[in-house]
Amino acid sequence: MTALHETPAAGMPTLPAAAGATTAPYVITLPAGLELINSNESQNRHRRARIVKEIRSKAMEAVSECPALMTALAAAKPGPLFQRAHILGILRPATANRRDPANWYPSFKAAVDGLVDAGLLDDDDHTRLVGPDMRLGEKTKGGQLVLVVRGLEPGQDLLNVRAVTR
Repeated sequence: MTALHETPAAGMPTLPAAAGATTAPYVITLPAGLELINSNESQNRHRRARIVKEIRSKAMEAVSECPALMTALAAAKPGPLFQRAHILGILRPATANRRDPANWYPSFKAAVDGLVDAGLLDDDDHTRLVGPDMRLGEKTKGGQLVLVVRGLEPGQDLLNVRAVTR
């Protein structure tokens, strides 16, 4: 399945220029049916490493298949596309059962590492990345991860986190 990419993200509000938005959000959709890691499941370290490698690779591949992202990356060279970014991670589950999207954090982490590998960010530490904020999406056959990446200006506090962390 080919990854879908849109810019701006359908249904996602863009921030006004005065708020410091650098770009409209990019939607990076990983292929449905990827094996994912749930933090509630114990796994053999070799199996886990294989799954992490696959998710990371598929996220990097999804970036390379997005013409808008590739154009933006080329224009940003030699540096990363974003100095800072916010990532919304959407879990599209395979079934309609109740679930906690945060349990799939290890899968989202692997996907974010793939975005770093692709050159969207220099690193995924707290100085460069807000998120991933994980949410539940609609049921999708095979299950799927979607990442919505929005560039931030230096010091921009998109979620007003500083107000509650002081």
